[in-house]
Amino acid sequence: MGTSVLADASCLRSRPVVLFDFDGTVADTQPAIFRVVREVLSRRGYDLLDEQLFPLIGPPLEEGIRLVCDIDAEGALEAVSEYRRLFEETVTVDEIPLLPGMSDLLVDLRARGRRLAVATSRIESSAIALLSALGVTQFHAVAGRVPGVRYSKVESISAALEMLGADARDAIMVGDRKYDVLGAAELGIPCIGLYSGAAEPGELEGAGAVAVCRSVDEIASVLGVWG
Repeated sequence: MGTSVLADASCLRSRPVVLFDFDGTVADTQPAIFRVVREVLSRRGYDLLDEQLFPLIGPPLEEGIRLVCDIDAEGALEAVSEYRRLFEETVTVDEIPLLPGMSDLLVDLRARGRRLAVATSRIESSAIALLSALGVTQFHAVAGRVPGVRYSKVESISAALEMLGADARDAIMVGDRKYDVLGAAELGIPCIGLYSGAAEPGELEGAGAVAVCRSVDEIASVLGVWG
């Protein structure tokens, strides 16, 4: 199956600001996330298969952990703290490649004068560090979770727009989970959904994505960059 345009997507080629989720959209972090989460949860008596871990991708991690195992809020926060330490200590850049074609897409969007930002539920400092390690320099701004300051996807999207000095009417979002679509919708921003592995079939359409894609090439076509 190829690209599906689900609503009037005429604005997608003309809006000057493109916001990207990070995990599962810019970079394929899923294998590394699953490896570290499995280690953390196994120490707590939970042995989960990959297919049981997909709900982790998208929401803040402590919420994701509570979606996949029976753990209270305090226990989830402790698990997340351990996860972040292990992720930083053990994950190498080779485990978090950019999605195929993403580097070229970012370069071409910049060349066409589009302004780019990341809006993620990942801790902001972590997203900045990973982008630096990957050699990605095309983003004008990176907005993520900041403990005590910014938590939700909506807040990250709003912060990205503020960093760019942009209005929601200028922007489109690209993301791989319903949280991206719904968070953008709260601000009146259309979202292109990308099926990269974590979302269930029909999830992005059901959340209201204006188009759904299954590769970076298809995203580029919808944005009017290639094809």
